[in-house]
Amino acid sequence: MARKKANGAKGLEEPLLEKGSTRKRFSDVNGAVNDHGAKRPRIEDRTDYTRWRMRDDDSRHTWHYLEDDEAAKEWAQTVADKYFLGLPLDLPGLPPAKSPLDAVKNGLTFFEKLQLPSGHWGCEYGGPMFLLPGVVIAWYVTKTPIPWFYATEIKNYLFARAHPEDGGWGLHIEGESSVFGTVLNYTVLRLVGVEADHPKMVKARATLHELGGATHAPHWAKFWLSVLGVMKWDIVNPVPPELWLLPDWVPFAPWRWWIHIRQVFLPMGYLWSKKWQGEETETVLSLRKELFVEDWDKIDFASHRNTIHPNDNYHPKSWLLNSVNWLLVNIWNPYLRPKFLADWAEDWSSELIDMEDRNTDYADLAPVNAAMNFVVCYARDGPDAESVRRHRERAEEFLWVKDEGLLCNGTNGVQCWDTAFAIQAVMDAGLTEDPRWRPMLMKALKYLDGQQIRENVEDQAKGYRQQRKGAWAFSNKDQGYAVSDCVSEALKSVIILQRTPGFPSLVDDRRICDAIDTLLTYSNSDGSCSSYEPSRAGPWMEMLNAAEVFGNIMVEYPYPECTTAVVTALSLFNKHWPDYRADEIHRFVNRAVSWIKTAQKPHGGWYGSWGICFTYATMFALESLASIGETYENSEYAKKGCDFLISKQREDGGWSECYKASQTLVSGISSANHLQACETGEYIEHPSGSQVVMTAWAVIGLLKAKYPDVESIKKGLKLIMERQQPNGEWLQEAIEGVFNKSCMISYPNYKFVFPIKALGMFATKYPDEKVI
Repeated sequence: MARKKANGAKGLEEPLLEKGSTRKRFSDVNGAVNDHGAKRPRIEDRTDYTRWRMRDDDSRHTWHYLEDDEAAKEWAQTVADKYFLGLPLDLPGLPPAKSPLDAVKNGLTFFEKLQLPSGHWGCEYGGPMFLLPGVVIAWYVTKTPIPWFYATEIKNYLFARAHPEDGGWGLHIEGESSVFGTVLNYTVLRLVGVEADHPKMVKARATLHELGGATHAPHWAKFWLSVLGVMKWDIVNPVPPELWLLPDWVPFAPWRWWIHIRQVFLPMGYLWSKKWQGEETETVLSLRKELFVEDWDKIDFASHRNTIHPNDNYHPKSWLLNSVNWLLVNIWNPYLRPKFLADWAEDWSSELIDMEDRNTDYADLAPVNAAMNFVVCYARDGPDAESVRRHRERAEEFLWVKDEGLLCNGTNGVQCWDTAFAIQAVMDAGLTEDPRWRPMLMKALKYLDGQQIRENVEDQAKGYRQQRKGAWAFSNKDQGYAVSDCVSEALKSVIILQRTPGFPSLVDDRRICDAIDTLLTYSNSDGSCSSYEPSRAGPWMEMLNAAEVFGNIMVEYPYPECTTAVVTALSLFNKHWPDYRADEIHRFVNRAVSWIKTAQKPHGGWYGSWGICFTYATMFALESLASIGETYENSEYAKKGCDFLISKQREDGGWSECYKASQTLVSGISSANHLQACETGEYIEHPSGSQVVMTAWAVIGLLKAKYPDVESIKKGLKLIMERQQPNGEWLQEAIEGVFNKSCMISYPNYKFVFPIKALGMFATKYPDEKVI
């Protein structure tokens, strides 16, 4: 099958942008979108994809467009560049795979070519449609020029991802059109230079108006449009920075919130309190006419604080939050809020923002809070401040260029996470001692060695940060946030390679023990593990969930996938270092696996919060059980889990789960119907049919549990092998990841690491079995 070529959107009739010369940083580029008094450049139909390069600067990814012919000649495109951009690779076909191990080797032959110079694997991490708007609005209000090639490919991506029927945008790339997605992405297109009378804009605007217009947007959209000056701050429900002054013992104090909501509401509260807005430009004035169904001057913005379209209202505000908001708007703010207290709260919030910037070297947790922190620094420190320069510079690391255009990733990458899984896939195939793969694995080991976090953050207690010494982040050590499963998977990979003959011990015993010390801090009171931190408050906190478009966002929750990762890492460590904190490790593992059993759903599956959905979590849960010797033959839990997976196998041998399964389970706070869904759950098949990644997940779970019917497993592997391309790759299918119940996110490398792992496990366990 031919690889898809890059195609830009056609049909821009008016010249809106002019080319300019490229400099090292886009903030220094001439010929960029600038609506602050300078001549507006024009948008091209598309860029020349042979001129894009992705730079890997010790796992810091930045994309560069080389307009100069000599520069393009000197810096040649790599296979990885071409692959990311959807350009022809012209790779020779490999010998057809006659066995699962042959398929593994063909897959690794292709995947090896995507390994980046620093030793890791990178990829797109897109899917959410609310990330790019924050970055672009931050650029606009901070007067950061947007180069024509960024503007062009932003336009192309958003046009490519518009709903094929109504022209709007959803919460994520597979979602239905919503006010949140449509109003923000329409705004982005206007800010980068697309005219309002473009046919695609006319169509999107009609959909927005049918949905009620911008006044029906959720809280986060109203915040960004107020920062831009398209809305008045009266429409934004309160985000009082005084919350950060609450004593730690208060049950709803912000330090108890989930880390992402903490770091988003921190700069959001600062800007809300300041009522800061960007410069009023011609485009802003025009957007006031385009985004609303009412005349802007006649809108009572305060009356629309709680106006939201049903499609956006995934998690309706509780009666408690509505009551608190009413008191804040009508009593506290106008009559009781003393200036000294507001100043104190703003100052403390500002200091916490500086801690976040300092502890991440301005990379920040993710693009949502990074864009907000950027605006805070601009508003507070001025346009020429070092903080503004650093934010402007590091914003590039969230951007990704692909065949459809330019998007914003969910973090600054997936570097450590995907690299750890790649190493384990080779191990499961029994190939770690094969000299053919040693250079690739050595580079990966050196990468993980260099990415281990050696120290805790400054002001750990003051900034409410989790211990992280010895840990690995999801992306890289610049971002620096330890996550329980990321630490675990990276640690397992390091131990696996360093215990393989011929590999050096780059990470010494003390550093490995540092990782164990940090992992042992992740246990919740019920024995489970969460993501960034142990749970600091209960699910009742969702009564204060103001985001509306997300569920389970206020606090940390227990996750089967995170719990399993920690269990397997501790078990592997204990096997090689049996005397280090052995009693604590045994207690941790026993309590964690006991929790895994309680989390099993009546149908036999487990609910996944980071991958779609029951297939993903059931794979991990069966691995947990297997780690303590519980399999299909001797465990009712493992048997029930296997039976659940087998009940979902399709006629063609594959598995096919849709993201909508993730949306059937919400916190149970808002309504009885939601609670019922939370208790029962629902497996929903994807309309496009069997998926390679989900089939691999199911096969891995069955193999871990020693499911006795080999023929069912072989049917799944047959589908995986038949989907493999002649050059060894697998093509992208449906979206794989999820977060906060309602939003999907892409993990493109999963289509390599998990099929390779499933095939390799089978080849090791059943070396003489034929699949095709």
